[in-house]
Amino acid sequence: MTRTVKPITSLTNDRVKAAGFSPQTLVYRAGALETDRQKRLVNAVLDGGAEVLEVSSAVLEKLAAKENPQSMLAVFRQQWVDLPDVKELPQKSVWLVLEDVRDPGNLGTIIRTADAVGASGVILAGQCTDPYSRESVRATMGSIFNVPLVAASREAFLTWVPRWSGDVVATTLAAREDFRKANYRMPVLLMMGSEGPGLSEALAAIATRNVKIPMAGKLDSLNLAVATALMLYQLRGADLKL
Repeated sequence: MTRTVKPITSLTNDRVKAAGFSPQTLVYRAGALETDRQKRLVNAVLDGGAEVLEVSSAVLEKLAAKENPQSMLAVFRQQWVDLPDVKELPQKSVWLVLEDVRDPGNLGTIIRTADAVGASGVILAGQCTDPYSRESVRATMGSIFNVPLVAASREAFLTWVPRWSGDVVATTLAAREDFRKANYRMPVLLMMGSEGPGLSEALAAIATRNVKIPMAGKLDSLNLAVATALMLYQLRGADLKL
């Protein structure tokens, strides 16, 4: 599924092209074309048939919704992928499922972490916030271009899950198994719930392994982005020792 993107994000041309994204519009601050690299970038965008606009600093700040933005901003078309074909997954794959995540900052940070550990992709199940919102895109720090995103209804996800060949992992307070000591069966599907209620009963019921993140203090929960980062690094730990 592809639809027009509204948010503005900073452009890193080589990285974006490698990920298969092409800008629809490039906006740059008047007088900003000072280097050969910047000029080549503008020419490349023009050659690709995209619109290029030179604007004042005030207009650029308005578009970026922040003071002192970078000198160039671009608009891209969103990219989405389908639920993966389980039969074609590499054995060491880790896919992340986020259910009803509401905070765009959390979502963007999680996408950035998924990119950092080399996760295969992120499945947004239920009513998640828009990963292409300005706040989420900014929090990804460019990882929005690198991580495959799937949008699925809860019903479609639950219909697809039985095909998964490895562990379907959930973090719960009631779990007895420490997430650091579990012997996960790859490939792994990691499910993380919303910031408040956590996983719905429907998703919790399909987990083949429930683990907990121990806490020594008085609180009983972690920020969703932090908890997801801990789980992803644990799951991908062996492959990150390169």
